Amino acid sequence: MAGIKWTRRDFLKAAAVAPVASAVGCSCLTCPKAVPAPPPGAGTARITQVSRNSRVVLVRDAAAVGEGRKIDAMIVRKMLDEAVNTLFGENDPVAAWKQIVGPDDIVGVKTSEWPSLPTGPELEGAIRERLIDAGVPAGKISIADRGVLGDPVFQAATVLINVRPARIDDRAGIGGCLENYIAFVPDPAAWSADAWAGLAGIWSLPEVKGRTRLNILSMLTPPYDGGGPDGSSEPSLWPYKGLIISRDPVAADAIGLSIIQAKRREVFGEDRPLKASAHYLELADTKHGLGKSKPEDIDLIRLGWTEGILI
Repeated sequence: MAGIKWTRRDFLKAAAVAPVASAVGCSCLTCPKAVPAPPPGAGTARITQVSRNSRVVLVRDAAAVGEGRKIDAMIVRKMLDEAVNTLFGENDPVAAWKQIVGPDDIVGVKTSEWPSLPTGPELEGAIRERLIDAGVPAGKISIADRGVLGDPVFQAATVLINVRPARIDDRAGIGGCLENYIAFVPDPAAWSADAWAGLAGIWSLPEVKGRTRLNILSMLTPPYDGGGPDGSSEPSLWPYKGLIISRDPVAADAIGLSIIQAKRREVFGEDRPLKASAHYLELADTKHGLGKSKPEDIDLIRLGWTEGILI
């Protein structure tokens, strides 16, 4: 992976002298300038910025996934804490989450309920716990997928947390953080032209724009092949045992895609293309300005277990 390589120690040193800015209303996830203060009642989160590049944290733990793909909830929570601490330059996870949300916020956690590979209660539960620890009342939190348009919490949300597993998608290349917001449109098929080339446009809709504070791409048991609507990717799931976390959904997906492509080379012995090119990620960068898709524009911070890291 090209670009600046950060250790957690380097990041914390830099964050100590970085400017602090509000996290609400900025449509450019990598802009170094401060963004406007949030309106009254919109929460109290802060974001620390130290680089023009998009920061992505990849955390892995060898004990995260056991026999039969059983997920260890305590390990997943520890991984989430380590990654969020690193991304926001904190040593305490509650302090880190207080940079994301405050007690006045209403929080929609956009998850994935795909039967063959859902986000899962282990990761969803860890997010809910930290939101409550940061002061958000339990009644102002909703974790949902396909019903978000009719969910009263999502309708009033000041903050969105975006979480889902990486998945091969034969129509779009990769299903990740960017694609996760397809549930915010009443007619998803209307966005499917040219392998979902305009998918980033969903992030400019009023239900979404400026509200996403964190993107989490689960790489606990991602697939390297398949991906049809019948769930045919299940035989290719492998225990990567990782989480990818970023403010930038494009950069998070780009890192996930790189890992999956590297696994395909390892398994197939050749650079075998996906059925769809996932070019919507590049367009999300170059056309929509939603985030960064090129390796040289991403600062990747690696934490934890390194065996088979593939990037």
